[in-house]
Amino acid sequence: MKMANFLMRKNTAVAEVTDGTHLSADVTRVDAVDVARGAIGDIAATDDGMLVVTNYSDDTVSLLRADTLAVTGVVAVPGEPFAVAVADGRAYVSTSSSSSDAVSVIDTVTQTVVATYSLAFSVTAMAASPDGKRVYVGRTGDGYADVVVIDTTAERVGTIDIATGAGIGIDAVRVDPTGRRLYVATTDARGSALVVVDVETARVQRTVSVGSPIRDIAVADDVAYVLTSDRTSGGAVKVVDLSKGRITGTAELGIGAPTQMSVSADKTRAYIVDYDNVTVLCTLTLKIVNRVQVDARPSCVAVDSDAGRLYVADYAGGVTQLSVESAKPLLYSQFVATNPIYVPQAVELEPAAV
Repeated sequence: MKMANFLMRKNTAVAEVTDGTHLSADVTRVDAVDVARGAIGDIAATDDGMLVVTNYSDDTVSLLRADTLAVTGVVAVPGEPFAVAVADGRAYVSTSSSSSDAVSVIDTVTQTVVATYSLAFSVTAMAASPDGKRVYVGRTGDGYADVVVIDTTAERVGTIDIATGAGIGIDAVRVDPTGRRLYVATTDARGSALVVVDVETARVQRTVSVGSPIRDIAVADDVAYVLTSDRTSGGAVKVVDLSKGRITGTAELGIGAPTQMSVSADKTRAYIVDYDNVTVLCTLTLKIVNRVQVDARPSCVAVDSDAGRLYVADYAGGVTQLSVESAKPLLYSQFVATNPIYVPQAVELEPAAV
């Protein structure tokens, strides 16, 4: 995972307009906490009101109450933790050490590591099935990429071959809501692609060419939202019709360096971690409706749509809790105008290297 230098602290949770976009005031700050364990690499929200954050420079995972942001426990893991996925009372954390990469399984109730799976080669992405019975880990070797499948019930490990080629890598892995399809983002010297895998047969069903390097994926029914970015055109979200296997829409995010995306449960909002803000995209109109800044440069986000909360973690080790509203119905929103909110421009920062 790419990490960057920390930036000076900024005003908390304000909407920023840089391009005349009309913004909705649907994001407000609720609370914030300093986890005090160094930079945060990833964050996930559990179904029982917990937040799991990875402290990659501290070799620990912190557990927080989602409502108050109180830190309730800290769990040591065997290496630098970066990606985290949660399901069925467990947190699955990928770690990297001098000896090997691994996936640690944390019981979020007892706050202990209950299993560790050592994996050869570089782990670059991870996802868990909705029922928590399978964990999918994207790996990159020399000229090939595969996905390790961890059967958490039987405690067995298998692999799915994804692709080969010079410089091939896996940037993101996601499972659809049914748990039957796996979506893998790959990038090589020829460009990027979205690979669709049938989980039961462990076979690649379809490959959709995307183009620019893929940073993240979100899946909803027969649609995939693919976050991309490159030096030339900046960031974009591309809408892929999974039934037809083609791109049907694109939302341009402007010049920046987006790295991660989380989508609300109703799939009307995409929250995108960009260079120094969280960009809020309406997936109904493919228009930017907010650009939110928090105290420090954001590293990752998690959304709890049931509670109406967005959690933004940052490179300074903090977590900010924001209240977010669902999008209004599309036909109604076309008649509702909101005035743009302007804030003074800060010193211009160079985009991070991609």
